[in-house]
Amino acid sequence: MSCGEPHETDCSEVLDHLYEFLDHEMPDSDCTKFEVHFEECSPCLEKYGLEQAVKKLVKRCCGQDDVPADLRAKVMGRLDLIRSGQAVPDQDLPVSADRPAEA
Repeated sequence: MSCGEPHETDCSEVLDHLYEFLDHEMPDSDCTKFEVHFEECSPCLEKYGLEQAVKKLVKRCCGQDDVPADLRAKVMGRLDLIRSGQAVPDQDLPVSADRPAEA
């Protein structure tokens, strides 16, 4: 998705990291770049608004459900692998003893 205009921050970079922006999981300098991009690019702003609405809807409808500790540990383990650049196996990962399982 792109508006066809050149931007300092490319549309693909914004869309690839949209959930990091939505979840406030990126440095302030990157957040500022994304905010500038949204001011310039209506297709990305529209996508941001849609994803923000979906996130709010999921939170409203499912925000009270407790996540099973083993599921949380598996997800966190996979995120750790992804962030470290390692390949993520297709099968379930064992729950690590050094990773707390509680939310």
